[in-house]
Amino acid sequence: MRKIITLLMAAVMTVTCAAGSAPGRTSPVEGKKVAYIMYMSSSPIFELWSESFTKTAEALGMEADTFFCNDSGEEWKNRILQCAEEGYDGLLVSHGGVDYAWAFLSGVLEEYPELKIAAFDTSFRDEDGKTKTIDGVVQLFQQDAGLAAALVEEILAMYPDKAANKEPVNILQVQEENYIIAFDRRQIGYEPYETAGKIRTLEQMAPADHLDPEASMQDAAEEIIGKYGDGEIDAIWCCYDAYARGVYKALRALGSDIPMVSVDICDEDIRLMAEGENWKACATTNWMLNGEFACRVLALEMAGQYDDIKAASSYYESPGMWMEIPSVVVTQEQVMSGQDITVETLSDVAAGAYTDSSFMPSCDWMDAALDQQ
Repeated sequence: MRKIITLLMAAVMTVTCAAGSAPGRTSPVEGKKVAYIMYMSSSPIFELWSESFTKTAEALGMEADTFFCNDSGEEWKNRILQCAEEGYDGLLVSHGGVDYAWAFLSGVLEEYPELKIAAFDTSFRDEDGKTKTIDGVVQLFQQDAGLAAALVEEILAMYPDKAANKEPVNILQVQEENYIIAFDRRQIGYEPYETAGKIRTLEQMAPADHLDPEASMQDAAEEIIGKYGDGEIDAIWCCYDAYARGVYKALRALGSDIPMVSVDICDEDIRLMAEGENWKACATTNWMLNGEFACRVLALEMAGQYDDIKAASSYYESPGMWMEIPSVVVTQEQVMSGQDITVETLSDVAAGAYTDSSFMPSCDWMDAALDQQ
């Protein structure tokens, strides 16, 4: 039935154009097959990404699949090769390793030149560590440095007396450098505060088990926090919300009042923040829009409309083939100010930037197809 409606509307658009009204086009990616291939294990934010990606793909007339690769580089590479061999038209690949992504994806596209790829949180560098690009592949990221810096600012605002006395705030950092590029990019936003003497990092901690990050992070946090006396830790800064949930559970188990902040957000994060305890803020993009954003980019690549991708570059610090998704800080006070706040209703309390979609690339046929959702 949906396909019949789509065809009827396309026919109506054709008649309208013939009559001299505003031009319209049916989707040039109709009937194509795409996939979202994620290096990491499934988590609430990436399920939201998958849902948004799939909904958008289907609205554009495509078939979409999702594959999580359980934090395995080999599984990630094998799944991409399998999809290429099976004739997928476009792939959104996510979180590929900096030590292999550029060489591997370059080789895939040499073997399958008709395939289109967009890459999220995947940095391209050669064997000498030099930044590279791949013709036709758009790289997508969150504003990671900005996310990190915004959270440090939230912590500093908790301790105005220390700032006034030029005394550093003592932070226990949940961070895992040289693991995925997103975490390294967040470190770029964090480090200037260390250099300036505004914060002191007591130590870094991370989960031992990436397939069960919450429980593993809780165990690690309970052990490490327990080493410090009262007042020695001013705050905990978390690079990722799945890790943050483990930290929060550790703090509650320890009966600690140490405040914490984190990157990313999902319904479970909101529920825990709304308890009014340690979890004070999240810096995040809108995970209900992120998958749509990536699918739009991939679809425009598949349609050969790179100019329409570049036309959106005025919204980004790095224009062209490198695009960043705008972010916003969500505070504990905001999620406690309404009843039953979820990711879907977060727009009721969050800053207006949370629901802003003006950064997304588009064109006439895409607008027409997505307006039908």
